[in-house]
This record gives sequence, C-alpha cells and structure tokens, in this order.
Amino acid sequence: MSIATAPSPSVALPGGRSDLVVVGAGIVGLAHAVEAVRRGLSVTVVERDRRPVGASVRNFGHCCITAQQGDLLTLAERSRTGWLDAAARAGLWAPEAGALVVARSATELAVLEELRDERGTDAVRLRTRDEVGDALGRPADERDDLVGGALLPADLRVDPREAAPRLAAWLAEQPGATVLWGTNVTGVEEGTVHTARGPVHGEQVLLCVGHDLDRLHPAEAEAHGIERCRLSMARIEAPAAFRTDAAILTATSMLRYDAFTATPSAARLRSEVVGHSPELLDVVANVMFTRLPDGTVLVGDSHAYDATEIPFQDEATSTLLLREAARVLGVSEVRVTERWQGVYASSPRGPLLVRDVAAGVRAISVTSGVGMTLSFGLAAATFDGALKVTA
Repeated sequence: MSIATAPSPSVALPGGRSDLVVVGAGIVGLAHAVEAVRRGLSVTVVERDRRPVGASVRNFGHCCITAQQGDLLTLAERSRTGWLDAAARAGLWAPEAGALVVARSATELAVLEELRDERGTDAVRLRTRDEVGDALGRPADERDDLVGGALLPADLRVDPREAAPRLAAWLAEQPGATVLWGTNVTGVEEGTVHTARGPVHGEQVLLCVGHDLDRLHPAEAEAHGIERCRLSMARIEAPAAFRTDAAILTATSMLRYDAFTATPSAARLRSEVVGHSPELLDVVANVMFTRLPDGTVLVGDSHAYDATEIPFQDEATSTLLLREAARVLGVSEVRVTERWQGVYASSPRGPLLVRDVAAGVRAISVTSGVGMTLSFGLAAATFDGALKVTA
C-alpha cells in the first residue's frame, strides 16, 4: 500500500491576497481550508513537505466520537457532520461503521453499561458475547474469554493513508483555493506568511502545524507544555474471518478516553488491568485495531512522550501490542506487513491549544490523540467564532 502522492508544487506563488492562509496540510489544516471554501472564502494552504506524512497519515483513521466528553463531545459531533460532507465532496471512503468495544470481564462490561445508562441506547448499543464473537470472526467454540461489548454507532472510519491527500487534491481543484507543497515557512506576521520561496499574503492566518508549533513559536508551545507523543504502530494481514469496518477497542481504550474514565467503574477497571496486565500500562497501551479498505488491519498502539521523539522502536513493545491484538482476534499470531512510528502533539495542560500569536494570526493544535476526530468540528467553530482561546 502506498500513500497517495500530491502533485509537485509550482515555484510561482499565488498573486494577490487570500482571505485565509493555512500553514500545514495535516487534517486540522485541511479541515479549516475545506470549511473556508465551503463558506465562499479564498484560501492558500502552505505545506513544507510534498505530501502529508505526519500525524494525519500515521493513525488508525478512527473518528472517535462517542468516547469524548463535555466540550470535546460537542466538537466531535459537529466534526462528524463535517467529515461526512467532506467525504461526499472529495470522494473519501468514510463508512458509518461505528466502533465495537470488546468486554472480556464483568468490570469492562460494567463500564459500558454505565456509559449506556448515561448516553442512552441509541448512542451505546450493548452486544452479547456471540454478537461480539461474530464481529471479530471468532469460531463459536473460541469465545470463552468474551463477556460482551458495545457498539458506538456514531463513530466514523476513514483511510488515514488517503484522507488528507484526497482532501488536498480536491481543494487544489476548487476556485480560489491553492495548495503549495514543498514550501517551508520561516516566519509569520500579520497578513504575511514568509516562506523559503517568498511571501504569501492573507487577511487571516492559521497555524495548524501540530507538534511542530515549537519550530515557529517555541514560547507558545512551551507555555502549553507541548510534547511529541511517539506511537508504535503496525499493519497486519487480517484473519480470514475478520471483516468488520468498525474500529475495535479494548479495556486499555476504556482507560484512555474521557467518556469511559468518567464512569463509576473506571477506577475498578484500572485496578483490574494493573492486576493482570501491568506491562500494557507500562507502555501506555491503547490496544485497538481498524480494517482498511484493502482488508489489511492497522494495529497499535503505545505512547511515549518527549520534547523530541527518538527514531527507534522497541521490539518488545511492538510484540506486546501484536500479541494482545491476536488475543482479541482469537488467533495464535498475526503477520506484520508494515511497521512505523506514529507521532502527535500532546500536553498535560489540555487537549487543545488555541492562541492568537499575532494580529490576525491564530495557532490551533490538537494536543491529544484526537486530531482526526475533532478536525472538522474545530474548523466550524473557528469560523463561527465559537472556539475558546486557551490561556
């Protein structure tokens, strides 16, 4: 499988001024550009690489709607609408496949039942052991470790290898929209983005560069405590019977997402996982997987945090994650076809950075692992003036 390649950039920069200049052709930047076009604005996207290669193509392609809480849930629900609209416009694969949370203990099932009680049976649909086993493609006589589960039907799936490149290609075809690839930004001020190819002018500027905000505005990044979160990821051949497009989540997923951790049984679940699988918590695991359109499966992930990510992957961590995924799938082992290191912005100070760094220049970074989930909701809130600036 190859990542879709963007066209080579033109050396000539666009004349005049755009209504909006977006720095960064990751999914957050592209979502803002798509929303600008939808609202009739002219937009120029400036990207240092010649195709998307960062966080937006290295993830599960899971739009994790239901597991958000509070203001993030509102943004995620609005983002869902934006994703579906963008998919229709750009021809993206975006099935409304939901997420299946697998429960392998009474405590895990209790968390799901409590979330169902809070959100309702439309948002959280409990599943029996056999319904979960059927979705995983596990034989009827190999389901003894399953207790049940829940389908979260609002969750969406996209192909992370294709979503950002296709959105960028669609944008480049729209009147008033320009995408400049291979154009490194060296500085930003009111009305102007300075690049290695010359200035790009716009009435408003958005910096959507994720963890790389420290390259342009280190003081703002440091004030928010931005670090790079490094992930161990892999692609495997799918077991023959595994065919669902739903994202598969497990107990470790329930320990990471706010909607689950807010339930009364969440603390008991953490103690339970500490008791039987402390090694998963040691690597800050989120054992989950998603199927791509070609049938292969993305598996992960672990989390490690630092100001600068190291390029090396620990084989023991990869082996641990693959072993756990195989257990959920009910197979003895899985065959890996690719490995890579994911990366995204993270901060202990909160999941979003929204700061005005100069007149007419706003930095927006998702500082948690839900950039795909929130992207279009953030864009709509930005243009509506509803996005809160972080302190």
